Amino acid sequence: MIRLYHSSTLNLEQKIALDKKSSHHLIRVLRAKKGTEVMFFNGDGYEYLSEILEENTKHCLVHIKSKTRIDNESPLNITLLQGISRGDRMDTCIQKSTELGVHTIVPVICQKTGTSLKGERAEKKLNHWQQITISACEQSGRCFIPEIKPAIDFVQVVQNTLSDQKVILAPGGNKTVNSMPTPKNNICILIGPEGGFTEEEIQLATDNDFISISLGPRILRTETAGPACIAIAQTLWGDLG
Repeated sequence: MIRLYHSSTLNLEQKIALDKKSSHHLIRVLRAKKGTEVMFFNGDGYEYLSEILEENTKHCLVHIKSKTRIDNESPLNITLLQGISRGDRMDTCIQKSTELGVHTIVPVICQKTGTSLKGERAEKKLNHWQQITISACEQSGRCFIPEIKPAIDFVQVVQNTLSDQKVILAPGGNKTVNSMPTPKNNICILIGPEGGFTEEEIQLATDNDFISISLGPRILRTETAGPACIAIAQTLWGDLG
């Protein structure tokens, strides 16, 4: 069944005229027809079963027939503090982390971050990343959308992050994820950009109660490391496995 995000409030028996972008996507791209059932969600924790009443590429009309509470969110509140990377690496990390159940994503500006985010460009990137989380939720069946915070400087994030468990991934880390105590209900995972962290950054993080961990003998790419850590945490303390 087609599953789409709708940003406005949804109610039973409501008839909604979708905007031009959503209508075109539904009718032209997904080839939906009059009478086709479509599942909508808007981030409130419910799915809304709907039927297309009018097949229109500009203002497609749908009717909401039922709503169902969906409870597939992880009991473990995971925040990913992700060093900003270039190209589509950040997109991949956000997409896979959303599929794995991350709660919050914070883009972090590190010393080796190879891109600058300011003003209009920063806002455009944030909107782009938010759309990636929405698309990942459409695909993975989530009804709550992870929050993506505005980009923040490394020093600020390590000095102001509050969590039951705070970890920083570093190749020379002296602990593994499964050697740590079970978090009460939340964990923050700090991942570096393409070039990794500087020794100064790792020291600052550990001085602020981040635990330095390693995932093993192989060095992971930045877009792999975050989702790998999330998957491990979800397996140990969340709802995977």
